[in-house]
Amino acid sequence: MSELLTKIDWNTYADKALNGERLTKEEALSVLTADDEELLAIMHAAFRVRKHYFGKKVKLNLIINAKSGLCPEDCGYCSQSIVSTAPVKKYPLLEKDVLIDGARKAMEMQAGTYCIVASGKGPTPRELDQVIAAVEEIKSTMPMKICACLGILSQDQANRLKTAGVDRYNHNLNTSSGHFSSITKTHTYDDRVTTVESAKAAGMSPCSGCIVGMGESKEDVVDVAYALRELDADSIPVNFLNSIPGTPLESLKHLNPRYCLKVLALFRFICPDKEIRASGGREVNLRSLQPLALYAANSVFVGDYLTTEGQEATDDHRMIEDMGFEIELCAL
Repeated sequence: MSELLTKIDWNTYADKALNGERLTKEEALSVLTADDEELLAIMHAAFRVRKHYFGKKVKLNLIINAKSGLCPEDCGYCSQSIVSTAPVKKYPLLEKDVLIDGARKAMEMQAGTYCIVASGKGPTPRELDQVIAAVEEIKSTMPMKICACLGILSQDQANRLKTAGVDRYNHNLNTSSGHFSSITKTHTYDDRVTTVESAKAAGMSPCSGCIVGMGESKEDVVDVAYALRELDADSIPVNFLNSIPGTPLESLKHLNPRYCLKVLALFRFICPDKEIRASGGREVNLRSLQPLALYAANSVFVGDYLTTEGQEATDDHRMIEDMGFEIELCAL
């Protein structure tokens, strides 16, 4: 197999992406199964596509864990779920002033998008009101794009968030439809698709991605990439499992940096003109190869994640500069 794959001209994949053609499933799988000796050629081809649509700009996003723990869902990867015994902080939705301070911190870190993330199946009426109040003040005082991630939404809730000024709504598919029930049983894959569609119908930009490394097959990775293309997600966070002790997936630690880079390249080929974000787990899985992610991804998170620490923002800024890229400042 490896000998056969070395004969692939990866630039033909870039050509197809630039021409709006979809890779076949066999072609998509060949990216993930390629010999590691092909990695630089794959990344070069992915960079052709990335550069065409985004130049050398890098979008920065910052997360605030607006409500921690206290979640009734059973997502196997999550330290905040009802089935997790991880010793994470547990607190209700943060007050409006704290959410606003988080937006100021995002600006200081040069993040163009501020992501308000709350645990739970979906927001209560009080929580929705609290987020809306914070969003309205942030939008009136700062040149900041806001992404909300509050769980499953009704259409009315989505409409209210849009009216308040939320630019983007995140609800990840996480994995393929075929693998989904192995990770979560308290809600369905279709529940997640419906929420993304509700956000789109309300006029918010859809953000939806995946988590790689949850015991899925390479075919599952390809399937979720195709699903996100069909969903027309504008922003696609590609997370790599950071297996946390106390979660059902705590023993899964089989990713390596080279495979993670191939995954990012695959998403660039399949969703060529979308914001591909190297997201949670990039530090522990990409390790010293993090800078190469920028050849496929045009976006990263800065600062910490929900319950795990991220790389220092100054280190991210330096990485971007050292690679000859530049931070894309928010332009509303």
